[in-house]
Amino acid sequence: MLKRLSMIALAAPALLMGGCAGSIADNRGLESAHQPVVQRADYIFDMNTDNGRPSPGEFQRLSGWLASLRLGYGDRVALDDPTGANSAARVDVSAALARYGLFLADSVPVSATQPNSGTVRVVVSRTKASVPSCPDNHDTGNGNFNGHTSSNHGCAINSNLAAMVAQPDDLVRGQPGSATSDPATGTRAIQSLRKGTGSGGTGATGSGGGAAAGSSSGGSAGGSSSGGGDS
Repeated sequence: MLKRLSMIALAAPALLMGGCAGSIADNRGLESAHQPVVQRADYIFDMNTDNGRPSPGEFQRLSGWLASLRLGYGDRVALDDPTGANSAARVDVSAALARYGLFLADSVPVSATQPNSGTVRVVVSRTKASVPSCPDNHDTGNGNFNGHTSSNHGCAINSNLAAMVAQPDDLVRGQPGSATSDPATGTRAIQSLRKGTGSGGTGATGSGGGAAAGSSSGGSAGGSSSGGGDS
């Protein structure tokens, strides 16, 4: 009986440590388990057309709808027109989007229903990035016996990235880029830094150094001249 109690007493600390270690996700790498999630919402607006283009009243309705959505950079707008891609309605909708600095997209998102005959459909796609699993402080105060990162590791930087990215779609698939590169564009930032035209440029520092050198030279010359006069 005494031997059995001794074994239980010796095993108790190990069981407690095992329980603490098992309650924490074993993330032994430096990559955060909390990654940004991109969600897309499509807003649909149908307009009646008269001879292929919306009436003035329908155009006013469209302008009010776009203003209510607070359309801005990052929103993608497409026109679903059964008559074709070069319709008169496309010209009118493009003029409404020009007030917001946007262009009509070439492709239309797939919707559950098609626009009725004699109508056109404006689709505004808006994406949003967030990290829904943050903050995660479930292991705060627990022991770390596996050398892993904390449960909240990466929440700050990934949440800031999701909040600041201009195009959340780029987090899913980045920009393809161009097949050719322009050296002038690639070195523009370096040239601005060297010329001092940008923020933090070295031009001001170099100019100040030159002025200091000229002052020192002028002082030396004046001293020589003054010495010559004394002699």
